Amino acid sequence: MTIPRAALLAVALAAVVAAATALPSPVVAAPTATAAATCDVSKVATTLGPTEVTSVKASKVKCKDAIKLVKAFHKCRMANGPAGRCVKKVQGYACAEIRNGPPNGFTAKVTCRKGKASVVHSYRQTT
Repeated sequence: MTIPRAALLAVALAAVVAAATALPSPVVAAPTATAAATCDVSKVATTLGPTEVTSVKASKVKCKDAIKLVKAFHKCRMANGPAGRCVKKVQGYACAEIRNGPPNGFTAKVTCRKGKASVVHSYRQTT
């Protein structure tokens, strides 16, 4: 007795489908977010050193630590006067500052990096 080839294929296909549905589905990890967190500075904006800190974004660092870094940066900067600059590492972070505005006041964006961690903040200073 010979079994037709179509019947064998049908049985084999049914076995594969049954086996595939019996196995647990593979777990696929969701991608992790790497976007920077925006830190709320509304209550401390005028207490961190300059006239006003307008925004703080932290990546791979907690907001409370980012705000401490901002305060330490401005302590370093203000040691050279209201229009001063900080030219050394702050808490191990290397910071770069870009300023815009007239000589009697300015806005600035500061980017501080240490390894993969970064803190970016903007501020307004009147001199």
